[in-house]
Amino acid sequence: MVKYELVGLAEFFMSMEPPAVTAQERQVQVSAGRPIFYEPARLRDARAKLLSHLAGHRPNEPFKGALQLVCRWCFPKGRHRDGEYRTSRPDTDNLQKLLKDCMTQAGFWKDDAQVVSELCEKFWAETPGIYVRVSKMVQDPA
Repeated sequence: MVKYELVGLAEFFMSMEPPAVTAQERQVQVSAGRPIFYEPARLRDARAKLLSHLAGHRPNEPFKGALQLVCRWCFPKGRHRDGEYRTSRPDTDNLQKLLKDCMTQAGFWKDDAQVVSELCEKFWAETPGIYVRVSKMVQDPA
């Protein structure tokens, strides 16, 4: 089995109330018998918010090769304990889809298919935001 070593490329925390809207909320409308897909205003706003926060962290050049993405979604805790896992919607895979699409658009990588390893967690937190770490997966020569 091939072993990989992780080399950190980017690590940051975007302090914000994470958007709970997901890429799955795209809509379809039929015009002249053809489906036309569009983003409702809530989804457009969430995409703009993520892109705005990502802009300050984008690399000078897109990352190359196989990548690992670690994300921790920290939602305002309300009546929950700080650090308690959030077991309600939205699903982590849907949250990640929008974030990865935005990271592609912001120039973190050429294609989110480069993300070959992923860890995603969602919590209730005293400090809301999204923690992101991108690492390059380098094959261990041994």
